[in-house]
Order: sequence, then structure tokens, then C-alpha cells
Amino acid sequence: MRTAASNKSPSFQPLYMQIKALLMASLDDGEWPPGEAIPSEMALAQRFRVSQGTVRKAIDALAAQSLVIRRQGKGTFVSTHTEEKTSLFRFLRIRRNDGRDEYPASRLLDVRRGKASSEVARSLELKTGDTVIVLRRVLEYGGQPVVLDEIVLPAALFKGLTKTKLDAYRGSMYSFFETQFGVRMLKAQEKLRAVSADAISAAILGARTGEPLLAVDRVTLTYGDRPVEWRRGLCITRHHFYVNELS
Repeated sequence: MRTAASNKSPSFQPLYMQIKALLMASLDDGEWPPGEAIPSEMALAQRFRVSQGTVRKAIDALAAQSLVIRRQGKGTFVSTHTEEKTSLFRFLRIRRNDGRDEYPASRLLDVRRGKASSEVARSLELKTGDTVIVLRRVLEYGGQPVVLDEIVLPAALFKGLTKTKLDAYRGSMYSFFETQFGVRMLKAQEKLRAVSADAISAAILGARTGEPLLAVDRVTLTYGDRPVEWRRGLCITRHHFYVNELS
């Protein structure tokens, strides 16, 4: 059993942050799967031999990162990508120019096995040439292609992933990764730049060759800040824009 004293964080770290780290470790270990309730504050206080108030602050910190969800009168539950209200727009940053929220339709083009390039290997902490799974999909808004995604995943974490399985799944891609492979996408790091559409991306997006596109490179992280997805999205921005919220 973990106790606050077993945490290897520096001693100057606030006690509630040490408890948060222990709770994160339990989430990473799969002790409480996505969608499941975690123990009560009182039970956790007894487990870690700290005050209930300290546990409450630790859980508040997890909730602020959308790792858990408090439900009035029911308890605290591990967040899951299968919950529509918490997952629809968390990682989706493309919006219509008129400001109206619209969740795009996803059309999977292909799924194949490949070898990690040096850029991908560096981002996913793999070795160049390691086996990866590469997906290409198009996000369509109002029936029009707007984003062309290339998604690269470590093959070791997604054994058995096929286009047939993904096409048959009714839910978001991150929900698919979570429920079928136990890989929970928690946060992402992104880089944005302008690029010119090549012949292939232009044909898929209905753009002109050489037309400016917004390229969004994303590395998605799971527990322990471990990278589990590299993604490059090419966005045509005639009627859409990228939005980010800073705090």
C-alpha cells in the first residue's frame, strides 16, 4: 500500500501535491479505470494518513486538470473520453469563423504499419526505425474536408489496431484508444506553423497546390507525461480558425 511517506517527490513539495502524485500513480497503475469512482476523501485520508482537507486539495488539483470529475451526491470519478460533454472539444481546436461549435465527421482513409522517422522517434521516445502504426483521416465540417490528420502511434501499445476495428467503433478516436487499448490521452503539446499544400493534401482537402495551410504538430501524453501519439494536422482555413484558451 502506498503512503505519503513512500512518495519520492522532494520534501519541500506541499503535502497535497505529494498526495496528488500518489493518486496519479494509482490512476497510471489502473487501480481505478476510466469512468470508475475513486475512494471517498475519508477513505483516502486513512490510506495516506493525512487529513481529509489535504486529500480534498489533491483531488481538486486532479479535477482542475480534468483527470477526475466530481458528481454532486455521487462521488468523484475518473474522467473518460467516452463522456461526450468532457471530450468533444477538449482536444479539438478548429472552429468555424461564425463561432458556432460544430463537431466534425471523421473519415478514416487508411491504417498501415510503418517505421518511425527520426522526428517521430524523438517525439515518442522511440528509436528511429521502430515499428509504428500510421493512420490518415479527414475531418469534415458541414460535409467539407477541413483537416487532414496523419497520426502515428507506437505499435507496441496498439497491437491489433486495424482500419476495420476503428471504422466499426462508434465514438471518438481517443475513446477508442482508451476503451480498446487502455491508453488514456491526458494532455497535448502543439506547435503551429504555416505550410503550402502539396499535391496530395491539396487533392484531399479540395485546396489549390501551394495554397497556405495551417500545420498543427501535436504530441499527446498519458500518465507520467509519457508520449503516446504524434499527430500532424493540415488545416484549410478559408472558413475556419484555430482557437486556444490561455489562463
